[in-house]
Formats: sequence, structure tokens, C-alpha cells
Amino acid sequence: MPNLVRLIIGFVVLGASIAVMFTSFWGLGILGVFISILVFVTFFYNENMLLAQWFLRKDNMDKAEVFLGKITNYEKQLIRVQHGYYNLLIGLIESRKAPMQSEKYFKKSLSLGLHMDHNVALAKLSLAGIAMAKRNKREATMYLSEAKKADKNKLLADQIKQMKDQMGMMDRQQQVRYR
Repeated sequence: MPNLVRLIIGFVVLGASIAVMFTSFWGLGILGVFISILVFVTFFYNENMLLAQWFLRKDNMDKAEVFLGKITNYEKQLIRVQHGYYNLLIGLIESRKAPMQSEKYFKKSLSLGLHMDHNVALAKLSLAGIAMAKRNKREATMYLSEAKKADKNKLLADQIKQMKDQMGMMDRQQQVRYR
């Protein structure tokens, strides 16, 4: 449903709810207000993206991909703030299938803008993992340090530490090879 239509429907339901409350049908009026709030929430947060995020948390990648697939043209269907998050979700799903192909989605999500620091940290941590897989230690170190700075609540501290440990093991293996 286009965004403008959602706003119009939300305002119509809200107006009708207030009119119903004036006629002393408080229960229906309050229910209508809740429905209009739900419509306004889906204006700011696309329902397909909300469901995809929920299935990603449940580790059900197939259903998450189905709901993201329902967004055919994200530039028209989503408000501008959500473009980065859409690419982040696509990148997370792609990273399970073809990790090297997910790099473009993570970079695009960072360029479009992510407003929450832990999402920025997640994208940069994923990019660090891809750089490690490409054996690009300098780029991986850069992304890891940026992820650590962005992870202010320490939600990804364990993953960042594990990746640094893996980089240390890679260094030791390379040193043993060259001896």
C-alpha cells in the first residue's frame, strides 16, 4: 500500500474514531484510535521489514527472505530512512548463502545511513569478516576498530573479540608458513 494512502486511511480512521466517541460509543472509539495508531506505525515501519526482522531473530532465513521479497522497489515502497535497513537485512540474508556477494549490501546500507549505532557496528563487523575471508588484514582491522567504536552498548563485544582472535591466529599461521 503506498505511503500516502496509509496516511489518508490513518487520518480517516482517527477522525471516525473521534466522531464515534462523541456519540458515546467509547469502546469502538478507543478501538478505532488503536487501529489508526497501527496504521501510522506501518507508515514509518514497513510491515514486511518488521516481519523479516522478526524471522531473522528467530533464525528463519527462508521466511525473512520471503517478506523482504515482497518489497519489489524499496526506493518507492519505503521511506528514505528505511533504505539502509533494507540493504542491511538483504546483506544479512545473503551472507548466509554467498558471503562474498553480501559485501555490496553492507556497504550500500552504510552509505544510505543507519541511525542506530549497533546496526552500524553489525554492518562493519560483517564487512570485517568478509575482508578477513579475502585475506585483507588491513581492511579487516579498520572495519573491526570502526565496529568497536560504533558498538557503544557492547552488544557485539564477544563477536569483535572472536574476530580479533581469529586474525591473530591467521598471523601466527602465516608466520609459521614463512619460516
